[in-house]
Amino acid sequence: MKDENIKKVLLLGSGALKIGEAGEFDYSGSQALKALREEGVKTVLINPNIATVQTSEGVADQIYFLPVQPHFVEEVIKKERPDGILLSFGGQTALNCGVELYRQGILEKYNVKVLGTPVQAIMDTEDRELFVQKLDEINVKTIKSEACENMEQTRKAAAELGYPVIIRAAYALGGLGSGFADNEEELVKLAEKAFSFSPQVLVEKSLKGWKEIEYEVVRDRYDNCITVCNMENFDPLGIHTGESIVIAPSQTLTNSEYHKLRALAIKIIRHIGIVGECNVQYAFDPQSEDYRVIEVNARLSRSSALASKATGYPLAFVAAKLGMGYGLFELKNSVTKTTSAFFEPALDYVVCKIPRWDLSKFRGVDKELGSSMKSVGEVMAIGRNFEEAIQKGLRMIGQGMHGFVENKELEIEDIDSALREPTDKRVFVISKAMHKGYTVDQIHDLTKIDKWFLEKLQHIIDIDEAMKKCNINTLDKELLRTAKVYGFTDFQIARAVGLEDELKSMRKASLVVRSRRKNYGILPVVKQIDTLAAEYPAQTNYLYVTYAGVKSDITFENDKRSIIVLGSGAYRIGSSVEFDWCGVQALNTIRKEGYRS
Repeated sequence: MKDENIKKVLLLGSGALKIGEAGEFDYSGSQALKALREEGVKTVLINPNIATVQTSEGVADQIYFLPVQPHFVEEVIKKERPDGILLSFGGQTALNCGVELYRQGILEKYNVKVLGTPVQAIMDTEDRELFVQKLDEINVKTIKSEACENMEQTRKAAAELGYPVIIRAAYALGGLGSGFADNEEELVKLAEKAFSFSPQVLVEKSLKGWKEIEYEVVRDRYDNCITVCNMENFDPLGIHTGESIVIAPSQTLTNSEYHKLRALAIKIIRHIGIVGECNVQYAFDPQSEDYRVIEVNARLSRSSALASKATGYPLAFVAAKLGMGYGLFELKNSVTKTTSAFFEPALDYVVCKIPRWDLSKFRGVDKELGSSMKSVGEVMAIGRNFEEAIQKGLRMIGQGMHGFVENKELEIEDIDSALREPTDKRVFVISKAMHKGYTVDQIHDLTKIDKWFLEKLQHIIDIDEAMKKCNINTLDKELLRTAKVYGFTDFQIARAVGLEDELKSMRKASLVVRSRRKNYGILPVVKQIDTLAAEYPAQTNYLYVTYAGVKSDITFENDKRSIIVLGSGAYRIGSSVEFDWCGVQALNTIRKEGYRS
């Protein structure tokens, strides 16, 4: 049951957008405020970011454009006297601020109750030593790491653990100040940088090359748990999860591996005492079923936003309601409209998240990717198979229209080292290597990317190579259909069969393929994200277009009352959350005026 004593709640936002804290916390905060408003609770928001949806009129009752720092938060508490505070909807900034307020006794002084996950549980997940102790109590393996306060300790710890090691700054955002060291010289350089951000530096054994798997888990105060979504990184451990291509649900785990990690995730969050939502990250050795828990985020994260959109499960909304004291069994899923929130989504599609970088805007910047985040945004593509989803995603990030097939503009001198050292162009390097005849095994040895993914990418190249043997007149219906099912655009097909060179126009070439395709009756269908895998009727509003289907899931009403709004695409420098704000305002107005948006 809901806590009736809570009449006014303070929510901490994430402050200014930065790499590692962007639109995803505007999403989670807005959802939480919406959930509280539905409960008739007064809301107070602290967030100095003007370009967000959550700081707009009609989302929170009171908005303070102030830094998310203990001093300012105390002043607001003094003035507003809230009954409760939410800490897990504003990223690392809000979490760190909440811990400080608790330590300084400010929450106790003004009798403000922390809703959802208790502060002690947050500290247990954020402080490395406490975290390892906590998981040792239930015999769960963590990455062996030493917390060091100075350079001498750091050197000693690395020598004891044995190189290669990874260095991390504690309490830092988006992997700030972290990296891999193969020897003492690299260690000193990294540690000096890390100490400039944080009083505590963690040295841990490197598990580079293991798989990285994440589970999004929800728990209520009655100890009911569900895993909403599990995701798998295309890139092996060693690249920050925000820099990785991520696939949901995981594709390469066996049934026993999947259930082993799921059961562990639930055991962990019960023991830590999370109330609401959290995400558990694992390193997983594909050779032996050995695993390590990398970390637990006791808050919504960028992965949570992905999990929510990928499954149609309103994670942030549900987490806010659980913080108010509800049980999972008392809540409806506000997206599907038909099931309770106590229901694990089952997916009959694949979702692929691809990050977007803007590194070319800066002179002299290191293009290499590692444990510190550099991406400014990401896209999500939905398909009926992995090949379709990744091809769509690669086109969405705006790095050319070629999907996974050869990007002729990309020039690489040494393919081996380009595969070994990941950069923002790595996936296109794999495409180049495959065209040059590298085998899946060779690429796997250089990148440690799971062979399943590489075989699927090889499949895309094989279709491309098969089309290159045809011209437009010899391209048969079956091959054309196959290309469309696996995510090729008309333009990619036109290029493969040599039409683009022949007609000297991209547009004309695409139109020729399009008319041939229509003559064959190869047309797309519109599918709805069905998170219940057709066990129950679902009514989500997430739609995708695919050629791997027989009929559309929805009927289009031709009532001349529909308006399309175009968004800005992936975040980049110069085009970010402010256009989300514009889109939301436009859509609200369209709906108010009685049109369909």
